[in-house]
Order: sequence, then C-alpha cells, then structure tokens
Amino acid sequence: MSESFPRQYARTQRFSLGEPRNVTVSPDGQRIVFLRSSAGDDPVNALWVMDVATGDERLVADPRKLLGTEDPADGDISDEERARRERTRDGSTGITAYATDAECQVAAFALNGALFAAGLLSGQARPISVTGPVHDPRPDPTASRLAYVSGRTLRVGELDGSSRVLAGNDPKENDNVSWGSADFIAAEEMHRFRGFWWSPDGQTIAACRVDDSPVSEWTIADPADPSRPARTVRYPAAGTDNPIVTLHLLGLDGSRKTVDWDREFFPYLAHVEWTDDGLLMSVQSRDQRGSMAMKVDLSTGEAVALTSDYDDAWIENVPGVPRLLPGGALLTASDRDGMRRLYVDDRAITPLDLQVRSVAAVADLDDNGEPDILFLANDPSEPTELHVWSTTPSTDPEAETSELGRLTEHAGVHSVAVGGTTIVVRSLGLAEPGATHTVLVDGLFDGPTIASHAEVPSITPNVSLIRTGERELATAVLFPTGRDPDDDSKLPVLLDPYGGPHAQRVTASHNAYLSSQWFADQGFVVVVADGRGTPGRGPEWERSVRNDLANPPLDDQIDALHGAAEQFPALDLDRVAIRGWSFGGYLAALAVLKRPDVFHAAIAGAPVTEWRLYDTHYTERYLGDPNVAGADEGAVVYDANSLLPLAADLTRPLLLIHGLADDNVVAAHTLRLSSALLGAGRAHEVLPLVGVTHMTPQEVVAENILLHQLDFLCRSLALDLEASTS
Repeated sequence: MSESFPRQYARTQRFSLGEPRNVTVSPDGQRIVFLRSSAGDDPVNALWVMDVATGDERLVADPRKLLGTEDPADGDISDEERARRERTRDGSTGITAYATDAECQVAAFALNGALFAAGLLSGQARPISVTGPVHDPRPDPTASRLAYVSGRTLRVGELDGSSRVLAGNDPKENDNVSWGSADFIAAEEMHRFRGFWWSPDGQTIAACRVDDSPVSEWTIADPADPSRPARTVRYPAAGTDNPIVTLHLLGLDGSRKTVDWDREFFPYLAHVEWTDDGLLMSVQSRDQRGSMAMKVDLSTGEAVALTSDYDDAWIENVPGVPRLLPGGALLTASDRDGMRRLYVDDRAITPLDLQVRSVAAVADLDDNGEPDILFLANDPSEPTELHVWSTTPSTDPEAETSELGRLTEHAGVHSVAVGGTTIVVRSLGLAEPGATHTVLVDGLFDGPTIASHAEVPSITPNVSLIRTGERELATAVLFPTGRDPDDDSKLPVLLDPYGGPHAQRVTASHNAYLSSQWFADQGFVVVVADGRGTPGRGPEWERSVRNDLANPPLDDQIDALHGAAEQFPALDLDRVAIRGWSFGGYLAALAVLKRPDVFHAAIAGAPVTEWRLYDTHYTERYLGDPNVAGADEGAVVYDANSLLPLAADLTRPLLLIHGLADDNVVAAHTLRLSSALLGAGRAHEVLPLVGVTHMTPQEVVAENILLHQLDFLCRSLALDLEASTS
C-alpha cells in the first residue's frame, strides 16, 4: 500500500527536511556554510561547507557522530533553546543554529546543551567542555574565544574549555533577570532572536539585560499528567507590563557601561548591529508610532539619535535595517508617500512602485569600493512574487532614486545570502516542488548548486492564480487532480486562508499549496485568498486593518469566494467551509459566527478568540491599548474584535483545535470560547492536543489532524466523498 499524503506531509515536516538552510557566505566569497539533514525524512541537521571554486561539499559536523547516538533529539536541551525553536517554528533537531567569526573560518554551535566548535577550513569539529548548559554560542570576530548564554547568565569561554560569567552573577538580581537572551516579544514579534553582540575587536560585548519581574505570570499545565507540575511562563498580554530591556557594554577587562536612551518613551529594543562603523540600535515607542535609529557613544554609553520616524498608525520594523554603510552613511526603510522605500541619510534610493520587504546584505559586488545594497522587494501589483534587487546609492544629492537591478528573473519567491562577490539565491517557483539554491559568482549564474535532499511531494497542485473582487485580491483556486477547472459540475468549497498581517498564503510557490491540494483531491474546490492587512500590497493596504482585525479580512474572504465562483462555475456556494490556523483560526471561527449565510462549517486551529489574551507588541500595533477610554478605542475596539461576545450567534458546525502546551496563543483562547458557546447552548467540537505547542511537528499528530479535519468537513457538509487518504 502506498504512503498517504498526510503521512508524507507529517514525516517530512511539510517537506522542509533535507533542504539546505541557514546559508552563510564567507566574506571572501570562497566558502558557503549551511545546515542540511541527510534525507527528506531526517530531522537531524548537520553542518556543511561548500567550496565555491570546485562545488565540492564537505560534511564538517555530524551530530550523530559528535554525540555518539543515532537520535540526538534524545538528549536534553535548555529552556532557552526550546524557546528559540518555538519562536522560529523550528521542528528539526541536531544543529539548528550556528554562528561564525568575522572571516567565516570557525563556527560554534550547541548540541543538547554542550558546546562545539568547527574549523570551516580544516573540516573538523570538536567539543569544548565549558560550564553549561550552552545556548546561542558565538565566536568573537577574531576567533579567539566564544560567548554563550547559560541559564540567566552570559558567559565567555576560552578554547581550552575554561569559562567565566561575564554577567548574571550579581546576588542582588532576582531570578527574573537574564543576560544575553532575547525576550519573548523581541523574538516572537520583532524577529530579534539574539541578545548579545561582539565588538569588531572582540574585547567588548553589547548585551541585553531582561527583567521579567513586571510581566504577568501564566501557567501552562499538562491535563493528561496531573502529577506533572504546571509550567510558569511570563506572558506580556495586551495592555499589561512588558519586561524591562536594557543594553549594556561589557568589557572583557571588567569594565561596564549602561547604554543610555529614553527607555520610558522608547521601551522596545528592535535591532542592534555592531560593525567597524559603530554600534547601531533602533528603538520603538510602546504604541509603535515612533522609532529612532541611534548610534552608541562607546566612551560614555550615550545613544545619540541619527534619525527618527513617525507614523499615525504604526512603524513597520523592516528586517536588515537600520544599518551603517561603509563610511558611516545610514541606511533605513520607511513608509512614506504611500510606499515602503529605502533611504540613505534620509534620501530615497528606491522608487515609488517597489515595496521593500527586507534588506539582505551590503556588499561590494563590483569590487570597486562602493557599497551594493541587496534587498527583497515586490511590485505591489504582483504580490505573489518576491525578487532580489540590488542598488548602489548615487553620489548625486539631487538624484531622486538610485539605479536598480533585479537579480532574479523567473516568477517566484526568492531570497539571498551574500559574501564577497558570491551570491546564493534561494528560489521557490510554482512549476517545481521545493527550493533551489543557485550560486552566482561575479554576478553570473555559473556557480555550483547546493544539493537538496528534500522529498518530492506525492501530489502536484492543480492551481490557478487569479484576481478577485473589486480590490483585485490575490487568490489561488485548486481543483482535484485531473479535474478541468472549466468543468461546471458542482463541488463543495473549502476556504483555506491565513488572512492576517505579516503572512501571505498566495505566492508563486509550488509547496505553498500542498495541503490545500490534498483537500481538493478529496472532492473540494479550495480557495486561498490574501485580503487586506496581508503584506505585499503597500502600506495603505496593510494599515486598513487598524482597529479592525475582523471585518476587512472577513469581507475580503467573502469577496474572493464570490469572485472565484464567477470565474469557476463549479463552486457550490451552498456548501462552503473554512479552515485556518492561528490568525486563520480566528478568521475561520469569525466566519461562521458572523456570516452563517455564507459559511456552513469552520475549523479553527489555535485561534485567537480574545485579543486581550494575546501579546502586547502584535495586538497593540493593530488595536491600540485596551486600557484607554474612548468611543472608538480601548475596550470598545477590543470587544468589537473579540469572538466571545458572538458565541450565542453560532448556528453552524465549528471544530476548535488547540495545543495544550501552546505558549504563544495559549489554550485559554479556545477554552474561553468553548465555555461561552456552552453557556449559550451552542453545540461545537473541541480537539485538545496534549503536549502540542503552536506548531505541530509530531508526526502522528500532524497526520491525524488532517484526517480529523476531513472527517469533520464530511460530517458537517453531509458529504459522501470518496475520502481516500492518499
């Protein structure tokens, strides 16, 4: 009997295993460092190096050999490492992260709390027996020593195995203070996953001190094991206190300076970077309408403002900026004149018809001493694609923008890593499964390709990318394999959105539609749409959900459904279901609660049901402070976006799914909605997932969740589908 798609999908962790990841290119462009597992169902990542000149790949560090076990996941990992994997949604094991020195000749990584170092030239790895457990080890730029986090402390380790505490051993500090780690908000919402940075000369570390004392304590229990103590977490819910995050300069000689900025007004530390041009940081106000890029005076610790930004809605933290260019010019990104653009010393260098999504690197690709800025951007008229662009800032102060070049031509979703004149482009396309990693040398696609061991999916999306409704919504429509989209015989419809800020579901990428195609193959037409609030359509589009995360996203899903039905008569609008996870789960539950005339069943996975229970940075960006009194803000806004007041309106089948160990969208969201539904006498179903967090990497769980959802849809829509689980 052939393997079912749900089993393959779960076994391969959504076909992510075996693909190269965490790609780094050495500054001289001669080496490419990356992680990769040995097969498409192997979760254990090893450290590899490719020689650019020959294309030869060399295994540098194999966790199985280093630990002497076939299953490195059997060992203990620190709480900090477990939290990092959850924040990055990383279900793999083995070497899940590494850091290198400035010349990319030495790499450091942790395995089950132990420290290892690898010579990227020699191809040899060895343990370093320092005091642990070890988390986030990083060599200093000169490769003379390493720093790492151990529990609440930041330590420095020498290559001979000796180590000492650099910060965190003050008996006056309480147990809620930690050094060198990113706090929950920084990692989950600002994508700052680290909490310390070496100086270029390796003599000083800029380190975060995080005091969680003001943050509310929540407990996460395991109801399946009453003997197991509940786990206490600090969770900064909307309208409550955040941790106190400060930045400090810690000299290896024992010197200390506290970086001084207006923390009361700018409490969020969004970005830190230390280069030869200086120590740069960006901070953000609590309401996220103001931000500042600041350079630290290393002699005094004073942070001096270089530029500031303000927006009536919110400031978007763009990955990769701010940063100092060689020579000291400041590169920033800002939403002005209706577009997110790059600026050098406050002068725009990208045009008004290109939305910048992130800055990948600054390099000297032409070896002429002038910085080339490589960034990811898309034309807002084509949000399904993401391309790699480069620009060299013009020296003409009168120039409105700088000359641009697009490095990627084929339709798809692309990203990039750069070192010297060597570029590695990761490309996803609609026609072929998985990703390719192509090496460009001196600007030419004549370098080697990094091999991928990812499995080929057993199904191929039968997908049409269209635009729907008056807002030209990016929409994907999937039919059963072999089914002609022009066949007008009716099929039930399943909407499969995320639909919220900071995530797209409709992209020119083959693997993005695999689970949707499986549902289509069970006899559905599946519709996936990105509505207002999703990225890629410009700042105004993203800000259209300010104070209202409910109505614009839901209205756009309905418009996409009706628009797809106009183009494809096979859609049976009398049998429409919707499924989603996280924000998509919120949207799915909202759909049957508010629009039962359109939606006849819903599956809500890990839904946010009450926004007062979600974190400060995300929620307050869109809905403001829940404690403010006003006719159109505060409690009024939060009540209007909550699902709980709508419980009595449920008339359609609703399945709620939630991991009981979820520390991001905690299970209280589903339990409170279920309680409200029960109190209102509304029948519904709840599927609790024991030991499961916000992601579901467990193979059996991931497989059976899909099968359970299919069973629910068939029952709820009274379908007699040939529900083959293939």
